[in-house]
Amino acid sequence: MPKSVPYHPLKIKSLKDPNFSAAYLTEIFEEEEGDLELKIMRKALRDVFEALGEPSMSADDAKLHLEKLNILLSGDGIATIYALASWLKVLGLKLTVAVDAGDEENSANVAELAQVGNV
Repeated sequence: MPKSVPYHPLKIKSLKDPNFSAAYLTEIFEEEEGDLELKIMRKALRDVFEALGEPSMSADDAKLHLEKLNILLSGDGIATIYALASWLKVLGLKLTVAVDAGDEENSANVAELAQVGNV
C-alpha cells in the first residue's frame, strides 16, 4: 500500500504563491461567519508566514515576527487591526474590506472598499 503524502509541505508549497495565500486567509477568515477560532486563525497566519516570510528573513527576524503575531492576536480593539495589517504587509499581503457578494460564487460585483496597511 502506498504511503500517504504529508499535507503540510504541500500546503506550504502552495502558500508560497501570494495570491493563493491571500485566498487561503480570506477563506479562513470567512469560514465561520464571525465565529472564527483564534487557534485556527493563528495557525493559518503562521502557515502563511512559513511560506512567504520565513524564507526571506534571518532566524532572529523570523522569531521576532512570530512573537509580534502572538502579541497582536492577544490584543483588543482597533490597534489589533492595524497591527495585523502591518504584520501582513511585511509578507507582501494587505488587509482589505470587500462587499459581501452573498452566496454567489465568482461574482463580478465584489468591489474592494478599503485597503488598510498599503500606504
